[in-house]
Amino acid sequence: MTTIQRKAVALISGGLDSMLATKVIQEQGIHVEGINFYTGFCVEGHTHAIRKHDADKVKRNNALWVAEQLGIKLHIIDIIEEYKNVVLNPKHGYGQFLNPCLDCKIFMVKKAKEWVDEQGFDFIITGEVIGQRPKSQRKVTMPIIASQSGAEDRLLRPLCAKNLPITLPEREGWVKRELLYDFSGRSRTPQISMAKNFGLNDFAQPAGGCCFLTNEHYSKKLSDLWQAKGKRDYEFDDIMLLKIGRHLRPKPNFKLIIGREEGENLFLEGYRKQFTHLKVISHMSPLVLLDGEPSAQDIELAAQITARYSQGKDSERVEVQITTQSGVSWVMPVVPLAVSEIPQTWYI
Repeated sequence: MTTIQRKAVALISGGLDSMLATKVIQEQGIHVEGINFYTGFCVEGHTHAIRKHDADKVKRNNALWVAEQLGIKLHIIDIIEEYKNVVLNPKHGYGQFLNPCLDCKIFMVKKAKEWVDEQGFDFIITGEVIGQRPKSQRKVTMPIIASQSGAEDRLLRPLCAKNLPITLPEREGWVKRELLYDFSGRSRTPQISMAKNFGLNDFAQPAGGCCFLTNEHYSKKLSDLWQAKGKRDYEFDDIMLLKIGRHLRPKPNFKLIIGREEGENLFLEGYRKQFTHLKVISHMSPLVLLDGEPSAQDIELAAQITARYSQGKDSERVEVQITTQSGVSWVMPVVPLAVSEIPQTWYI
C-alpha cells in the first residue's frame, strides 16, 4: 500500500511560535508549506530597514528567514485591500489600541482555508498558545476562530493542542496527539527551551509583535488621520507615511511629517511630488512634508517649525524653501520657533 503524503500549510509570522509549530509537524513527517499575509501594517522590512535606532538588529524579513531555516516554501500573499474591512469594521472590536486581533486571526485563517482548498492541502497550522495574547489567544476565542474562519477542526495548534479538543489531523492519525504540546500562559520559557532542543539558536524576539496596530503611537496617528479625513478610511501611502518621521498637527487643517534621520529623509523624498514640502536651504535640514489645506499664514508657521528642526534652530533667521505639489517654489526667511513655542498637543 502507498502511504499518502499529508500536507499542511502554516501561518508564518516570522516569530518563534509559528516556527516551532511548523517544526513540530514537520517532525511527524508532514509536508509543510508556509503562508505570510502582507497587510501593510507590518514593522519588518520597512521601519527596521530605514531607521538607525535598530542598527544592532539583523535587517531581514523574518518570515522569509524562518522559511529558509525550516526548509519550506513560503507564499507571501498581499491582502492590503481585503484587510481594510478588518481594520475599519472589526466585528469583535479592538484590543488595547487599534489592533483588531481576533478579527485579524479569523480573517487570516479563513484565507488560509481558501488556499488549502485550492491547493489540495489537508489542514492548517498556527503557532497560537492559549493565554499568550489577551485579545485573540484565549481558550474562549480558540473555537471562535476555528468556527468563524470556516476551518473548523482542520485547524491545528501544535503548541497547545493538548489543551483543546481533538482535531481532524489527530483523529485521522495524520499526526500523533502525544507528540503535540500543552503550552499555556504568557511565559516563553517552554518555547525557548524547545527551540534549543531543535537546535534553533537564532529567532525573532517575541515581545511586541510585528504589527503597527498594536503600537500606541501609531494608533494615535491613524486615529488622527481618520479625524482629518472626516471618515474612517486609508490608502496604502497613508499607512506607510504614518510609520515614518515626527508628526505634528499645529492646526486641524494641516499637519507636518518631519524626517528624523537620513533614512527617513530619503524615504520621504519619494513623496515630494505628492505634498507641499519644505526644507531649510541656509543650514542642514530634514525634509518636511505638509499634508492638508494650509493658508498662507499656516505655511509661514510650517516654515518656522521646519527651521526649528534644522541646524539653524539657534540662528536669528533662516531661509526655508517651500515647494508646492505643482512645482511652484519660493524661499521664505523666517525666525525659528523656540522649543517652548511648540506645544506638546501638536505632537501626534
